[in-house]
Amino acid sequence: MSYSPKLAAALSGATLRQLAHWRNARTGRGEVLVPEVSPVRPVLYSFRDLIALRTCVKLRNDASLQKIRRVLDTLREDLQEREHLSAYQLVTDGSTIYLVEQGQATDLVHRKANIVIHELVEVLRPFYRDGRYIPDLLQPREHVTVDPNVRGGMPVIEGTRVPYDEVASLLRDGVPAERIADFYPSVSAVAARDAADFADYVDSYEPPREWRQAAAG
Repeated sequence: MSYSPKLAAALSGATLRQLAHWRNARTGRGEVLVPEVSPVRPVLYSFRDLIALRTCVKLRNDASLQKIRRVLDTLREDLQEREHLSAYQLVTDGSTIYLVEQGQATDLVHRKANIVIHELVEVLRPFYRDGRYIPDLLQPREHVTVDPNVRGGMPVIEGTRVPYDEVASLLRDGVPAERIADFYPSVSAVAARDAADFADYVDSYEPPREWRQAAAG
């Protein structure tokens, strides 16, 4: 399963403009995250990319993009940490960014090892970004789940392999939620409404038409 920029944005909390900016490799240094599946059109992200993107969005709430880029350069070039970004736990207290491992945290801005005593934010859990609610990555709605072992991580109706967007499409075509079971017996009316609500949320990340035209040009 791979994720389009729109779905990746909805599940990570990043905007489409941020995704485009963050995957800019420039001269080989300074990129935040280059999509693992396909960095060129059609751009496609992996599940690991989603975890890394959520980390970056959380960092961006309290740290400048310049500081984040500098920290990632330190991680990759100076410390020679070349694993996928999702493998690292990065947190910020507003003044610096730490790499946390086994109870110790390394200050990546000032390059000092510290024992940091504060509550680490779980990257998979819900959070707010610029006042917008970003849902739980593994359960973006009560009856919609994301599991890398089920359809490669495609959001599905909880307890099934039914993609959320197929159910949402039926509702948008005028099928009542109570009749969704005629098409998918394992999908309840409540789950169908959750699928439609999540689809609306994902579509809210659709860029304005003029932005799409500029990107295509």
